[in-house]
This record gives sequence, C-alpha cells and structure tokens, in this order.
Amino acid sequence: MNKTELIELLAEKSGTTKLLTEKVINAYLETVMDTVAKGENVSLVGFGVFSKAHRNARSGRNPANGQTIQLPATDLPKFVPGKIFKDKVKGQ
Repeated sequence: MNKTELIELLAEKSGTTKLLTEKVINAYLETVMDTVAKGENVSLVGFGVFSKAHRNARSGRNPANGQTIQLPATDLPKFVPGKIFKDKVKGQ
C-alpha cells in the first residue's frame, strides 16, 4: 500500500474527504519526524514506539573492491512495534 492508497482507505473508513485525510496524515508524519529528530520518543500504545537510535563509527567493506573503509557514527530512526501490532501480524 502506498501513501495515496492509504489516504483513500482512511478517508473512506473515517467518512472524511481525501484532502482532509491527506492533511492529517502529512501533519502526523511531520510531527513524528520532528519529534524523533529532537531525540524524543513517540509512543502509540499497542502500535509501537518511534525513537532515535545512535550507531557508533565502525569499519566496513566496500562491496565493489573489498577494501576496508571507515563508516562514520550516525543517528537513525527506529521503530519497535507494540504488542497489539505484533499479535495482529501473527494472526492472533
């Protein structure tokens, strides 16, 4: 499912317009990204937790020539699914 399909489905389920649904989804995504970028978690009980994870600098290997290279430290977004989400995917 892509973003357009998600907007259509949510608009249908909520009984609102596609335009309003798109604005809400865009605001939600922007808010989650801004909050996590600041280092704060976004916790949706049952669904999961969005957070910021740090990856230390490390050595890696260039797949083209096998040469060892240094990869810099970086921050990455992380998502940990909640119990209700996990159970839904498992089919329980």
